[in-house]
Amino acid sequence: MTALDQKMTDTPKPRRIIDAHLHIYNDSYPLIENQGFLPTPFSVEDYQHRTRDLPIVGGVVVSGSAHGFDQKYLKPALEQFGDNFVAVTNLPSSVSDEKILSLRDLGVRGVRVNLKRRVVSGLDNLVDFGMRIWDLAGWHLEMYVDSRELDEIIPKLVKLPKASVDHLGMARSGVSQVQRLADAGVHIKASGFGRTEVNVTEAVKVLYKTNPDCLMFGTDLPSNRAERPFNISDITTVAQALDDEDAIDKVFARNAAEFYNLKL
Repeated sequence: MTALDQKMTDTPKPRRIIDAHLHIYNDSYPLIENQGFLPTPFSVEDYQHRTRDLPIVGGVVVSGSAHGFDQKYLKPALEQFGDNFVAVTNLPSSVSDEKILSLRDLGVRGVRVNLKRRVVSGLDNLVDFGMRIWDLAGWHLEMYVDSRELDEIIPKLVKLPKASVDHLGMARSGVSQVQRLADAGVHIKASGFGRTEVNVTEAVKVLYKTNPDCLMFGTDLPSNRAERPFNISDITTVAQALDDEDAIDKVFARNAAEFYNLKL
């Protein structure tokens, strides 16, 4: 056995996982083309089959660009998943209070600001919208953005009571910006490793040292438009970077449970 094989064997594995970032594409409900791409259907059953060997105890269904501002698929998905799954969805800032409250009751916990795929554009009212959804429903803003574009966003995000950033910020050159956000209490998703330029091991170590409460693991299944889909080796990569049972449990379960108010 090589030294690397021994390290992989000796590294503690997560005993429970809250998957903080997954997608469902049910073609019984509207799906729209985005930037020339229309996703292949990916059902709750597909997700459960792909993760059947993982100790998943809860999760977060995140609306993708193909969902636009439509949430019809969420109700059946959350009902099928059960009580310990919630959602983050795309909404325009013009959404009514009544719509927000009805989605809160459905299990939505936040709004995704999808700048990467241009589902939304413009950041002029980012803070006002983030404060509005927090005051009304206890929701957060989730940013899908290339971290090289974060300079404009950081002063806005740090003013929010609750916010998160997807996929370690995407860009290797943007890790310092993401670290600033983590230091300010913004949560960072360790997810989408097949679509990020970031050195995952280094980023996880830096961000955990900066703020042990900030990191949340996500599979990003089915990993559409990523250079490669989620692989179980991604779990090993994060666990090896943390190399401590308590840290592993925080990143794979406890941080997300607290952020999304899920049970453990």
